[in-house]
Amino acid sequence: MTSAINGSTDVYLILGDPVEQVRAPESFNLIFAAQGLNAVLVPVHVPAAAVKDFVRAAFSARNIKGLFLTIPHKSLVMDMLDDCSELGRLAGAVNAVRCDADGRLVGALFDGEGLVDSLNGFNIRYTGQRVLLLGAGGGAAAIAASLVSPASRVSKGAAGEVALYDPTPGKAQALADRLGAAGPVRVYAVDSPDPAGFDLVVNASPLGLQLSDPMPCDVSRMAPHAALVDILMKNQPSPVVRAARGRGLVAHPGFEMMIRQAPLYLDFFGLHEAAQAVQRDARFIRQQMYPAELQSEILFLTTP
Repeated sequence: MTSAINGSTDVYLILGDPVEQVRAPESFNLIFAAQGLNAVLVPVHVPAAAVKDFVRAAFSARNIKGLFLTIPHKSLVMDMLDDCSELGRLAGAVNAVRCDADGRLVGALFDGEGLVDSLNGFNIRYTGQRVLLLGAGGGAAAIAASLVSPASRVSKGAAGEVALYDPTPGKAQALADRLGAAGPVRVYAVDSPDPAGFDLVVNASPLGLQLSDPMPCDVSRMAPHAALVDILMKNQPSPVVRAARGRGLVAHPGFEMMIRQAPLYLDFFGLHEAAQAVQRDARFIRQQMYPAELQSEILFLTTP
């Protein structure tokens, strides 16, 4: 946290419904302090029905410099934007919005690039692989878009195919139709979360936010070579990560996804020197984000 919040503090807000699970304030306030920036990121619980009114009101305050968006708001603000990144348009969702000097609202999407770059960091193969994506909300859309689109700056190549599962009727199919029309990679909806036959499984559903939630998939059905990433920021390592690791599979929580998109957020909001600093060395963020039992992963991620 910055040493003192005062009348000159730049304010960033992260909007969600709920917000109890968000971890971005921990990492970004750490970055602001480390870089000597008089700025703060604050979570704000905004009901979905009120998000558009809130966005308009927020940017009427001159010291609010940007908005981060989490579930379920990533897709709800799209028709408010005057401009949007290519990945945001493809996914139909954004997780960052700024108001430029001319009053134009600009949105961008970084979740997918963070996830793909985390796969790079963990040496998990995705190029040419069969991927099962659990969930079809804004986070899932971002990940799918980065797995299939050449617009992703960190991708080493597109997935072979991407299957989408969501229990809401028609939701996965609608996302598959939009992404499938954008390129040669096969994107399709499936009617169950069965991970059998897939090389990579990504949980981008809310299952796991509550410890009483059912597992998002049956890891006993995963192939011996398959890997799993659970992007939830809460209750990590989650039950599905623990279950996969119990089978000897490669399985990781989503912390690295968030850490690796931090420089993209900072650049988007004009904080270029901070972005470069985090790009060079993010160990101080990892040391705060990763729980004690996962600290060994930091060494792996920072070893050349």
